[in-house]
Amino acid sequence: MKIQFLERLKNEILISDGAIGTMLQTVGCPPGACPEEWGIANREKLQSIHRSYLEAGADILLTNTLGGSRFKLGKYNLSDQTYLINKQAAEIVVGVARDIAYVAGDIGPTGEFMEPVGLIKEQEFYAAFAEQASGLKAGGADFIIIETMMALDEMQTAIKAAKETTGLPVIASMSFNVIATSADSSYTFRTMMGVDPKQAAVGMVEAGADVIGANCGDVLMAQMPALIKQLRSAVDMYIIAQANAGRPQLIDGKTVFSQSPEEIAFSVEAVVKAGANIIGGCCGTTPEHIRQIARKVKRDA
Repeated sequence: MKIQFLERLKNEILISDGAIGTMLQTVGCPPGACPEEWGIANREKLQSIHRSYLEAGADILLTNTLGGSRFKLGKYNLSDQTYLINKQAAEIVVGVARDIAYVAGDIGPTGEFMEPVGLIKEQEFYAAFAEQASGLKAGGADFIIIETMMALDEMQTAIKAAKETTGLPVIASMSFNVIATSADSSYTFRTMMGVDPKQAAVGMVEAGADVIGANCGDVLMAQMPALIKQLRSAVDMYIIAQANAGRPQLIDGKTVFSQSPEEIAFSVEAVVKAGANIIGGCCGTTPEHIRQIARKVKRDA
C-alpha cells in the first residue's frame, strides 16, 4: 500500500516524470491531433511512455490530460467527453503505476481569460476545472497537479475547484520566465501575466494548495534554485520544480529542446539545496533525463 505522498515529503525528495507531449510525437501522435484523445485511442503507446518513466525512477506519473478541460477539448469537438477522457486517461496511468508510483491527475490552463480581462466568468472556469478533476479522481488519481498556469486568478479557481470537488491533495505549479538578470547574477521572474514568485506563492497557498512550485516557461534547471528561494521567501511550503530540457529552438521546422540529461542533472544538487521536495522535467525531457535526475537525488540523499 502506498504511503500518503504528503507524508513522504516530510523525509524524502520525490521524482516526478518528464514530458508527455513531446514523447507522444515520438510514438506517432500527428501534428494537430488532440493528444488526450490520441493517447486513449493508442493506449499501449501511451502506457509505454508512462512505463518508461516508471522504470527510469519516477515516483509520480502524470496523466495525459494537460489540455483536458472542456475549453481545450472543445477545439476538437470533444467537450461533451471531458469527464470520460479524463477518467480513462487516469485509468491508463493507474494500470502502469499500480502500487509503485503515485498518479497525479494533470490539469493545465484553459487558454481563456477570466472577466474582466476576458469573456469567461469565474463560475465557468470553476465548473470546467471541477468536471476535469472529478474525472481524474474517478479514474484513480492519487492527487491533482495544476501546472503551467500563468494567470493567478485562473490558478486559484482551479485549486479551489479541485480541492472542493475531490478532497484530494493539490500541487500547484506556475510557469515563469526570466525577465532580467542583475549584475550580482540574481534573477527577476514573472509569468506571462506579470505575476511574480512571491505573489504566486501566497496566492496558491491562500487558495488551498498543498505543494507549490514552477514548471515550463524559460527557467532552466540551473536557474530553478533562485526561483525556489523566492517562492520559499514568501511561504513555508513543499516545493515542486520541473524545468524544460533547455529553451526551445526551431531546427529544420521542428521544435527541439537540446539540453542533455547530464546537463539537467548537473543542477539538481543546487535545486535540492534550495529546498525542492519534488523534482522532475517538463517539455523536451525524456525518461533518460528523469533517470539521471533520480540517480543524482538518490545518490546525494
